[in-house]
Amino acid sequence: MKFFVDTAMLSEIEWAMGIGCDGVTTNPSLIKKAVDALKANGENVDMMSYIRKICETAGRCRDVSLEVVSLESEKMIKEAVVLYNKFNILANNVVVKIPVSTASTSHYEGLKAMSALQRKQIPVNATLVFTPEQALMCGKLGAKYVSPFAGRIDDMLRSKSGIVFDKSEYFPEQGIRMDDNGIVSGIDLVRKTVAILKNYGMKTEVIAASLRNARQVREAALAGAHVATIPFNVLEEMTKHPKTAEGVMAFAKDVVPEYRAIFD
Repeated sequence: MKFFVDTAMLSEIEWAMGIGCDGVTTNPSLIKKAVDALKANGENVDMMSYIRKICETAGRCRDVSLEVVSLESEKMIKEAVVLYNKFNILANNVVVKIPVSTASTSHYEGLKAMSALQRKQIPVNATLVFTPEQALMCGKLGAKYVSPFAGRIDDMLRSKSGIVFDKSEYFPEQGIRMDDNGIVSGIDLVRKTVAILKNYGMKTEVIAASLRNARQVREAALAGAHVATIPFNVLEEMTKHPKTAEGVMAFAKDVVPEYRAIFD
């Protein structure tokens, strides 16, 4: 399974690439937050130059998902072309995020945009996927990725059940009490999406998105997701275990002077 880091912070992207991550997902709000933080520290930076740095920091062929902002298909197509033409030349790594459905003039605007972009050979990350059937429609249109939002499904099911929760808390794959039209958890959504696309030999890859903790990343991998897009704090969580820390301390304590002298 590939790992994409879900951030716009250059320091986090650089760290993630250094430990073998395969790409970046981001959005306009995250980019603005990062740019504003730099401006507050007196740096002279604008949105355009910052996005360039994101693409360059990720590196060649490590996909960077950049998002359109409009809700009508014609505008989304134009924005996607702009994003691709301006930034893909830097490292051949731009993928354009298109919402699977919109609440504008019709619910088909995202799908119409994906169809047009497929003909233009602009790769698409179909985002805001909450059902396997949405993912199936995007796969038929040639989307490079579909992104089922696991964590948000979990949040919705907990809210419907009247559960008080912190978003970072684990939610069981088998669900509890409530379901969303047969989907009992975010990982259940990921698993069923993977199964349906696999049934028909579609090349579209499944990005398990909105992951909230390390265990959910593990379950996404077991569900067969091709990619997990992971917040920086969850990437850090994935490296940790108390017995690992305990073992490292014991190793350091057991090093004899004669062995340490090898490195002098």
